[in-house]
Amino acid sequence: MPAAPTSVDRSHPHVVIVGGGFGGLYAARALAGVPVRVTLIDRRNHHLFQPMLYQVATAALSPANIAAPIRRVLRNQKNTSVLLAEVTAINSARRTVILTDGELAYDWLIVAAGATHSYFGRDDWADAAPGLKTIDDALEIRRRFLIAFEHAERETDLQRRRAELTFVVIGGGPTGVELAGAMAEIAHSAIPRDFRSVDTATARIILIEAGERVLAAFPPNLSHAARLDLERLGVEVRLNSRVTEVETRGVAIGTERIDAANVIWAAGVKASPIGASLGVPMDHAGRVIVNPDLTIPGHPEVFVVGDLAFAADSKTGRPAPGVCPAAIQMGQYAARVIASEVRATRRTSTPDASTPPSRRPFSYLDKGILATIGRNKGVAAIGRFKFSGILAWMMWAMVHVLFLIGFRSRIMVMIEWAWLYFFFDRGARLITGKSEPARESPFPVASLAGSGSESAARH
Repeated sequence: MPAAPTSVDRSHPHVVIVGGGFGGLYAARALAGVPVRVTLIDRRNHHLFQPMLYQVATAALSPANIAAPIRRVLRNQKNTSVLLAEVTAINSARRTVILTDGELAYDWLIVAAGATHSYFGRDDWADAAPGLKTIDDALEIRRRFLIAFEHAERETDLQRRRAELTFVVIGGGPTGVELAGAMAEIAHSAIPRDFRSVDTATARIILIEAGERVLAAFPPNLSHAARLDLERLGVEVRLNSRVTEVETRGVAIGTERIDAANVIWAAGVKASPIGASLGVPMDHAGRVIVNPDLTIPGHPEVFVVGDLAFAADSKTGRPAPGVCPAAIQMGQYAARVIASEVRATRRTSTPDASTPPSRRPFSYLDKGILATIGRNKGVAAIGRFKFSGILAWMMWAMVHVLFLIGFRSRIMVMIEWAWLYFFFDRGARLITGKSEPARESPFPVASLAGSGSESAARH
C-alpha cells in the first residue's frame, strides 16, 4: 500500500481525491489549512487545461503551455501529498481506493475521475478517428494533420492527393468547431508558402454534425453565426448527417463515402469507468447520479464531482454542464462541506463522517458559455447577453488565460497568441512521435527538383 509522507499528521482525517483535473485540483486547494490529510491520486503527473487542448493539436501552443505538474501546484500545501498511480475501483463499503499496486484507505473521498471518448458502441473506430482528451491525443492529431501535407507534397496521383488534403471532424460541439476552424486557418493562411508542390489552400475541412445545428448548447442565433463563420473560413459544414462507418482512409454517411486521410472524433464523451465500481445508479453516459450534496446514496463521505457526476441543480432541476467552471464549483463545494464537518466534529469530539449534519444542496452558478471559431470570431452566451464576433473572441481569450494554472503559463500563452495574431505563424508545427514514411506514389527525385517553377508561379 502506498504510504503517505511521514511529515503529514496522520491523526487527522484522511481525504483522498481521485483525479487531478479541475474538480480534483480545486478541491485539494480548497482544503489548504483544514485539519485533514489530503492525498490526490492521478495516473498522470500534470493538470491539463482541456479547453485549450485543441490549440496543441493545431500547433498553436506547446503542451507545457497548458499543463502544470500537480506536485508543483500543491508543493506549498503542507497537508497534501500526491500519488502517481492508477485507480481501478473504489470499495465504498470498506472505504478503500483500489490501485493497480495496492489500496489506500480514506475517511472522506472525492471522486473526480472525469470522462473519456464515447464512440457510441463503435470502439473499433478509435484507431482511425482519435479523440481529444489528453496531451497524447493532441500530439497524435497534430502529427497526423501535419504529416498529411508532407504526403500530399510528394503525391502524384490527384485522387490520392485530394484524400491527403481532406480532413473530417466528427461532432459539432465546441471541440469540433474549434478544431475545424483552426485547421482551416492553418491550411489556408499559415502554411501555403511553406510548400512548393502542393497548394495547401485547397485542403477540405469537413465538419459533420448529426444534429440540426453546431454548438447545440448555445442559443440558435449563435449557432447560426458560428456556422456562417466556419463557412467563411472554408469549412464545409454538414448538418443532419450521421456517420455510419469510419475507416482508415475515410468515412461513410449512409451510402455516401468521403475519402480522407485524417478523421478526428469530437462527437461524444462517456464518464470514467471508475464510477461503475461505486455500485450506485448511473445515467446513459455512465455518470454517477448523485444526491443534492454531490454524495452517493448511503455514503455521505463519498463525493462525486466534475464530468463523472450527474448533478441536478437544486434550483433549476437541470444537470450541471460538463464544463470546467462546473467541475471547479463542485470540487470547491465538496471541500467546503468536508472542512465544515471536520471542524465541527473536532469541536464536539465525535469524529463520525457517516452521520453528517444537514447540508445545503449544491447549486451551480452559470457564468455563461463561450466558444471560438477562428481569428476574431467567437460566440458568447452570458445570462441575457448573447453576442458574436471579435468581442466574444476577446472574452474567450481573456477567460481562458485566467483559468490557466500558473503565471508562467498565462504569459507564455499570451506571447504565443500575439505572435500568431500578428504574423500568422504557428510555432509548434513539429511532427513528433512515431515516424511514418510517405505513402504510395511519391514523386521521383527528378520531378521534385523541377517542381519549383510551378510553385513559384502559384505563389
